[in-house]
Order: sequence, then structure tokens, then C-alpha cells
Amino acid sequence: FHITTASEHDSKAMKEIPYEPESYYVFDRAYNNFKMLYKIHQIEAFFVIRAKKNLQYKSVKWKRRLPKNILSDVTIELTGFYPKQYYPKYLRLVKYWDEEQKREFIFLTNAVQISALQVAELYRNRWQVELFFKWLKQHLRVKKFWGTTENAVRIQLYVAISTYCLVAIVQKDMQLDRSTYEILQILSISLTDKTQLKDLFNKTKFQNNKERNRLNEPSLFDF
Repeated sequence: FHITTASEHDSKAMKEIPYEPESYYVFDRAYNNFKMLYKIHQIEAFFVIRAKKNLQYKSVKWKRRLPKNILSDVTIELTGFYPKQYYPKYLRLVKYWDEEQKREFIFLTNAVQISALQVAELYRNRWQVELFFKWLKQHLRVKKFWGTTENAVRIQLYVAISTYCLVAIVQKDMQLDRSTYEILQILSISLTDKTQLKDLFNKTKFQNNKERNRLNEPSLFDF
């Protein structure tokens, strides 16, 4: 994660991502930065991104036999003045019809080795990340800062976000039948408890958490 001022455009954070070869990166339309996308292509990594409606391009090659819900699968060349300079190679444009939402999605990708449906599926799975971000924003309530310098504020946010992500990993790995919020609540009142996590989650009744909360002790999660 990368912290910026509220006014900074999302796409400027693309340069902060530690890209790795043979990895896939999925972006929404705010990240149509062809200079950065070309850098991803140059290190032999792959991206899937929603195209903007005003994208200027020329079709070069079409695929004829298309699976259900794939409206087109085309090799294109960018024709806009700056995009063409920033991304001089061909791109793949996939048009997909989402039956649930009754709408069309247009994707750009440099991944030619996967099917058009896989391109759409990669983008669809990105929504799970969005839901997790939404959950973070709803529950990451920093009511007071322990320090007021920029470094102190950053450290507190880093610790909080890292902890939330670790809790989500624990929830998945242990296949816990509890909400992430519930797990956070249990952990927040058990910071000095040496009980094994599995036993802790099995024995704790969520409705009794308030009775076990030690109000005089500092809490990592201040709801």
C-alpha cells in the first residue's frame, strides 16, 4: 500500500508497485496509464485493465469463433498521439457481456496466452479485493494518533493495515465460520491471552465479548 494526499490521482501510485515477471495485475479505468502499462509489458508481466470509452485504436486482427458472452476479441493498435508513443506494441481488446449486470465491459490486456473468458474472470475476481478495501475503510477507525509526526502517523496506519490483512489470512487459512469483524473483536480482547488461536475461536462466544473486555488496557482495535 502507498499513502498519498487525497488530491493525488490514483494512477500516480502505479510506479510504487513492485512488479514481478509472469505476474498478473488487474486495474480499473483510473489506471489507464499506458507508459506504466508498457513497463509492465517490458518486464514480461501481464495486465488486465478496463478501457476508457474514448479509447482511440485501430483493429488489426479479429478472432472469429467466440465463446458465449464474448462479443469480440481483437488485436489492436493504439492511435491516440500520446498512447501510441507510450505503448507502441499491439494490445488485445476483449468485449464481454455480463449477464448479471446486463452491461458490456471492455478490457485491454497484453496477455495473449489466456482465453477471453479468463480475461473477464480475472477482472471479475478483482471485485473481491474491492470488497476487502471497502471493509477496511468501514472498520479502520483511527480515533486518535499516538504520535503526530508524519512518520508516527504512517507507522500507526502501516501496523493497523498489516494487522487487518493478517487477520484476513488467518480467517481464510483456518476456514473460520465467523466474520472478519467478529475475529477482530475476539483478538482485540485477547491480546495477552496465550490460548492457541484454534481453541480461542472455538471457545469464545461473541455475545459475551463485552464482559471479557478489559477497559483499562490499551486495545489494538478501537471500535
